[in-house]
Amino acid sequence: MTNDIISAMGMLLEFQNILAIFIGVSFGVFMGAVPGLTGTMGIALIIPLTYNFPPITAFCVLLGTYKGCLFSGCIPAILINTPGTPAAAATVLDGYPLAQKGRGGEAMSMALWASVIGDVISTITLIFGAVLLAKMATKFGPPEFSMLVLFSLTIVAGVSGASLTKGLIAAAVGFMFGTVGLDPMLASPRFTFGAVTMMNGISLMAMLIGLFAVSELLIQAQSNVAKRTKRVAMAYTPTPWKTLKEKLPTIFRGSIIGIVLGSIPGLGATPAAFLSYSEAKRKSKTKERFGKGSLDGVAAAESANNATCGGALIPLMALGVPGDVTTAVLLGAFLIHGLAPGPALFTENIELVYAIFIALLIAALFLPIVGRAAIRLFSLITLIPRSVLYPIIAILCMMGVYGFNSSTTDLWVMLIFGLIGFGMRLLEFPLAPMMIGFVLEPIGEQSVRQALTISSGNWGVFISTPISASFLALTVLSIGFISFRTYKTQQEVNNT
Repeated sequence: MTNDIISAMGMLLEFQNILAIFIGVSFGVFMGAVPGLTGTMGIALIIPLTYNFPPITAFCVLLGTYKGCLFSGCIPAILINTPGTPAAAATVLDGYPLAQKGRGGEAMSMALWASVIGDVISTITLIFGAVLLAKMATKFGPPEFSMLVLFSLTIVAGVSGASLTKGLIAAAVGFMFGTVGLDPMLASPRFTFGAVTMMNGISLMAMLIGLFAVSELLIQAQSNVAKRTKRVAMAYTPTPWKTLKEKLPTIFRGSIIGIVLGSIPGLGATPAAFLSYSEAKRKSKTKERFGKGSLDGVAAAESANNATCGGALIPLMALGVPGDVTTAVLLGAFLIHGLAPGPALFTENIELVYAIFIALLIAALFLPIVGRAAIRLFSLITLIPRSVLYPIIAILCMMGVYGFNSSTTDLWVMLIFGLIGFGMRLLEFPLAPMMIGFVLEPIGEQSVRQALTISSGNWGVFISTPISASFLALTVLSIGFISFRTYKTQQEVNNT
């Protein structure tokens, strides 16, 4: 093993490979920071440029891009309430309120270090536990996925704000929108109203930008804040070691959640970020700060978001099964360069595997350098007068949504969800539960129907394995805790 690592280092530690990692991280940070230009799109765009590269150099660029985009989605999320990537939607919940209080630089610094730490933890886990965790991930079948989604729905309680009822209504509406498109089992169209462009369902990016960005533009337009005011740049504020040390338990917990959910094919960073946020709120002694500007909320979301990188690469490299959409694109890139991920990879190309692992660690080390520069650059956005900034944001939203699928239908979807989000915010309905319901619906529906088909309608299938039974038990305990906490809070309100 030692000889393999030394050989891998000799293969990797060349100037062009280190430069390739730096370029990849920089490009990924740019792609993630511009709403609509996701990491998946970034990797797809850069693959053709790597055709003539040696395999290790190509992987350095691609994996650097993957790392960079996972972090930088938080920058517009914090500054302008517009998530650069779907997973950054959880960062909006506390990042933007912090920016409104003039603490945007502090929030971005915390997001950066939470991302780096989560990244390093997930990469180390990938190095030492890829095969073991990949085998565990293969044990997840329809019953396990069903109970995992059921447990994940308890996230709604953590992001519902003051009214759990409104949160549940929003989540139910999100579930309803998640059913649009082709039936996952029968492939028959549902709620498409004859539109071919809706066969694939509602675009997550269009919905995301509509709910958060367009609704924010409408809120700001209504409150007439676009008047000319003196503005000050939101400078990068280094996170003190004492503050970072206080958030380490939250970051570590978020990293574990990101690794586990990332290693399960089909889930990805968005559910991981929301679940980590919810768990951070449950564990916090200052729950009332969440949603109003809490560094714990930012740290939880960003650590889980970035930790899914190592988690998603586990089934990709050990089994040849992509963990999410981005790693599916990476799988294609690996095959183009003659590398077939799977069990044989660890015996036939072990030196290249270790070289990839070392490249991931180097990319994580480059992230603070590139991230700080990106924060300083993009924070200049706050100097632009709002009467100029908001029209620019609107144009970027339209360009990002159209460029994602080259579909004019997505522009209408964005506008519709912007109006829906505007109405929800006026009525004080939380937006996050709708996103959670929308993201979890396809996974949950397909898993439940597959499980019942396999068992010929026997509902006992959902407790037929230790994993599914454990998730059901966790769900019951979680609901009990939420009910007790709600009752206790209501009693305190009545007593006062």
